[in-house]
Amino acid sequence: MINKTIAFLGAGSMAEAMISGMAESGTIAKENIIVTNRSNQDRLNSIHEKYGVRTVLKDNLDFSEVDQFILAMKPKDIDTVLADLKDKIQPNQVLVSVLAGISTSYMEERLNENQQVIRVMPNTSSMLRESATAVCPGRYADMEKVEVAKELLQSIGEVFVIEEDKMDVFTGIAGSGPAYFYYLMEHIEETGLQEGMDSETLREIGAQTLLGAAKMMLERDESPTELRENVTSPNGTTAAGLDALNANGGGRAISEAVKGAASRSKELSKEIEGLLVGAK
Repeated sequence: MINKTIAFLGAGSMAEAMISGMAESGTIAKENIIVTNRSNQDRLNSIHEKYGVRTVLKDNLDFSEVDQFILAMKPKDIDTVLADLKDKIQPNQVLVSVLAGISTSYMEERLNENQQVIRVMPNTSSMLRESATAVCPGRYADMEKVEVAKELLQSIGEVFVIEEDKMDVFTGIAGSGPAYFYYLMEHIEETGLQEGMDSETLREIGAQTLLGAAKMMLERDESPTELRENVTSPNGTTAAGLDALNANGGGRAISEAVKGAASRSKELSKEIEGLLVGAK
């Protein structure tokens, strides 16, 4: 068990998903998880009742007892929060940011010299403790503190340490990826309904098929290409399905989807930081 105290600055849906996973996993004691916001006491009461963690309005937080602060407010509030934190945090304390589009360098420039910052990006599956989460250490982040952050985040799924310039493509794959699978299932379900199957059965069949295929890819030392070839008999049903996918641009569409999401992630980061700088 991690013998550290963490404080969530913000209590939105992503923060709640992380709180749920951490509280239920036993990775860290519930009394060592503090959740704050500026003024919404009802929201804090709800989180306390659901997960048994400590809650407090931000102005009443004892900053000295916190080892890692998890920034989970709206990105537009980041400058106000950083200005406030600059006067309160110590060099040994770490800021872990889940804010989309805010780089580690942007935060470091607005904090004390050599302040430790770690940027992370969970995806929506964190609420089921099945997230794919990226971790990008800032320039001054101590690796021991990075390991603590990783261990915490492993309570909500798998963790991948990546360089920050890869964050946009990570977003295109893991951040947007769940939607690609749901989109695939929409069309599978639609076709099955046309063939007379009921939606509940179709949903269970499709979900189990995707789950089983993903598990096989994780557990076998074979590439996706090898796995696909292993289940594709010449002139068989799978080959016919794959031929139809290729004829209709299936592979190219998937590639373009990842590129499009990654490109938009890069644009949004510039827009968000540009708006924040311009608002001063």
